[in-house]
Amino acid sequence: MTTSQTSRTSPTPEPLRLGLADRFGHGPLDGGWWPRSRDLSVEAADLVDQFPEVRGRIDRLVYSRPDWSTLEHRVTGARGSVKLESFPRDDTHTMVLILASGRTLRLMVVPADTQPGLAAAMLRTAGAEGNSYDADAILRAIG
Repeated sequence: MTTSQTSRTSPTPEPLRLGLADRFGHGPLDGGWWPRSRDLSVEAADLVDQFPEVRGRIDRLVYSRPDWSTLEHRVTGARGSVKLESFPRDDTHTMVLILASGRTLRLMVVPADTQPGLAAAMLRTAGAEGNSYDADAILRAIG
């Protein structure tokens, strides 16, 4: 599993809390993301801007509504504008990334208020090779 440690483009640089599988498409999740808040416009722009370029460029995001305090249709960041869509009735704690290459990645969204030790365990599990658990199962088991 690789973890991104790129800095935010804000006055106080903060690393993106993202754990990605070494290989994508080998389980229900391709990694995990631990946003700092429930503000979708801020967090989605941060994810798009800091997503590792070697893994691809995000063109669209599909999110689970209960994870966020706001609902958005588009965010704009340093890397451009990205369309956002939501699952109509969903509580899977998942963010689907559609990359410019057409590849689709599924990330577990770790709740922003999760204790650091638990969040780290969730990110490791979500991105572990051979993981067979979806985000909801990981939250129940670890959280």
